[in-house]
Amino acid sequence: MPRFNNQYIAKLFADIGDLLEIKGENRFKVLAYRNAADHIENLSFDLYDYWESGRDLRQIEGIGQAISEKIDEKFKTGKLGFWDKLAAEIPPSLVEVLAVPDVGPKLAKAMWEQLGIISVAEVKAAAQQGKLAGLPRMGAKSETRILANIEALERRETGRVHLGVAWPLAMQIVAALKELPEVLHIEPAGSLRRMRETIGDLDIVVATEKPAPIMAAFKKLPLAAEVLLTGETKTSLRLSNGMQADLRCVTPQQWGAALQYFTGNKNHNVKIRELAQRKGYSLNEYALTRESDGEPLFFADEAALYEFFGLRYIPPYLREDRGEIEAAFKNGLPAGLAASDIKGEVHCHSTWSDGRNSIEEMARAALAKGYQYLAITDHSQSLGVASGLSAERLAQQRREIDEVQARVPAIRLWQGSEVEVRADGMLDFPDEVLAQLDYVVASVHTGLRQDRDTLTRRALAAIRNPHVKQLAHPTGRLLPRREGGDFDLEQVIQAAAETGTFLEINASPERLDLPDTHVRRAIELGVRLIINCDAHHGDDFNNLHFGVATACRGWASTENVVNTRPLEEFVGLWKKNR
Repeated sequence: MPRFNNQYIAKLFADIGDLLEIKGENRFKVLAYRNAADHIENLSFDLYDYWESGRDLRQIEGIGQAISEKIDEKFKTGKLGFWDKLAAEIPPSLVEVLAVPDVGPKLAKAMWEQLGIISVAEVKAAAQQGKLAGLPRMGAKSETRILANIEALERRETGRVHLGVAWPLAMQIVAALKELPEVLHIEPAGSLRRMRETIGDLDIVVATEKPAPIMAAFKKLPLAAEVLLTGETKTSLRLSNGMQADLRCVTPQQWGAALQYFTGNKNHNVKIRELAQRKGYSLNEYALTRESDGEPLFFADEAALYEFFGLRYIPPYLREDRGEIEAAFKNGLPAGLAASDIKGEVHCHSTWSDGRNSIEEMARAALAKGYQYLAITDHSQSLGVASGLSAERLAQQRREIDEVQARVPAIRLWQGSEVEVRADGMLDFPDEVLAQLDYVVASVHTGLRQDRDTLTRRALAAIRNPHVKQLAHPTGRLLPRREGGDFDLEQVIQAAAETGTFLEINASPERLDLPDTHVRRAIELGVRLIINCDAHHGDDFNNLHFGVATACRGWASTENVVNTRPLEEFVGLWKKNR
């Protein structure tokens, strides 16, 4: 019987959700499968091992009775009758068609039923031949946009996951190997150490005098599904979620050069090697070598290597060849910030909309993180999929927030709302309702495939509304599967600078939005940034470090991020700005 990994099972349930949506099934049923897929994909343990041990699958969040039975059937028999029946009704390849932006379930179904299209290649061919324009609610512009979206998909990186998947896996590996007495130093490297928004493979570097026991332990990790290659100082595994993990062992004296080399990025390392050549050395992953006589020069850590070149230590998150080496020579690197600098959160959700914890549970979770303040910003009414609140329900929620404030006085609570910017550019609530809220967050969730001018006008209308204090996840992207809307971010950033509206860096690893490159531009224009977890569960506050890393990658420091301010200073800042 084949052993199905987490990635396979997650994709199976995601595909079922997509096919059910094309079929026109109840949206709650569709969401149940997608929710299960998301949770399984992000598990830090192997689902098959969990099942094989006889534990109750229903104890895993997102898995109820029906999903549990289907996992059990798949693991026991290698087959799933529900999938076979569904695939007989609807071609499974339509799932890939549905992944094309601007192709929703109704259009995918129409393509199949009316044109016999069941693959992305067939959609592309039909669009090139002008065949899609005759479908209901389609036209030449829509057809052109779909063709452009397919071409964008073809250019996009593949096989990458967001930080929320890669980070816990790497930490689990590091924690397991760190216990070995032979391990002297251990660090993740590569794009994960640089906290890039998406990750391909995991790279782990170890300093040791005895690599053999470490290699043996690495191959026996519970996460290991397959050994791809093995040697004396390098081993590569395929993990249970489908990712590749590479372990490299170096000697303690090679540690500084090796960690710097394997952290990258490539262009940053090229410039460091050029500095070495100017000094008469060559640099590789183990040492500097003097070209005149071949004498090696080793470094105990990265700081010593950078110091050799007359550079301040450059943090991994800045090593992207964006001027960091030149800035380090001039003592001009940003000071950065840490998760401990954040004093509060003003974008979170409760069970009043699509959150999974009550207001009191969210308040206590925020307090446990050391926060001084928290705004409950449940969705507004038009976002039906998230059970958005009407004005009447907002009034009811206010009473509960006041009651929780009395029970949890150690943290300041505010009532806010994540107000949808509708497709016509209007905010979801009239100004008289917005004026009653303590804190207003504006967001664009729907209509993200509108043209650039329309999307930008929507964002600008929100930013310029005097009641709106913050624009959340400004591009609307979902990593790594959905690109953001085609906003003119230069205009958006300039408007935020002019009005004093905060631009959010959303710490959810699926968003990390505002992206780091735009964070830097926002800082150049004097925009005030704010880092929020967009927490839907108390545990989501633990994502804060992802948002902080994104801010640091964009060269932000504490002075650029408004919720590094304590309570009274933060309140004074937002009231002064608006």
